[in-house]
Amino acid sequence: MNNSEKILKTLSNLIENSILTSKDIKNELSTDLKFKKDKIINNLDLVSRKEFEVLKKLVQKQELIIKQLKKKLKR
Repeated sequence: MNNSEKILKTLSNLIENSILTSKDIKNELSTDLKFKKDKIINNLDLVSRKEFEVLKKLVQKQELIIKQLKKKLKR
């Protein structure tokens, strides 16, 4: 193997290692960001859409009852 082939092989190995390293870094960052996102969501005490809709209907029903009671009191 001559000098130029050795250099090309070395460069090739370096490039391959760099690509693998960059992929590893990307995966690590992605994982880290997912954990941070989950932590923020947990800290916000968010509710699911289904829970929200159930509570919304409950509040609407209570508002209706309150309005009816107010009308009865005015009589």
